[in-house]
Amino acid sequence: MDEVLEHEFKYECVTCGHEWEKEEKEREVKDAYGNVLQTGDIVQMIKDLKLKGSSDVLKSGTKSKPIRIVDGDHEIDCKMNGISIALKAQYVKKVN
Repeated sequence: MDEVLEHEFKYECVTCGHEWEKEEKEREVKDAYGNVLQTGDIVQMIKDLKLKGSSDVLKSGTKSKPIRIVDGDHEIDCKMNGISIALKAQYVKKVN
């Protein structure tokens, strides 16, 4: 594309009027204590959490395998106790 207008925070196509941001902002996910989580971190449960649709419970203190940050309501994909689950960041803390 040769006909692109550059604005302060976005680009605009002169031909069709499509606009897009200059920089894609990376999603910042924080644990229950405000620590920033990244893909590859290991997290630990801070409270018992019953898994919907089963009788399993993730106990407080359970550690995960390395996590993956994803879009959506449940920001974390990981494995805990051999189970692949999606978690909300408010129920975990980052393990140093």
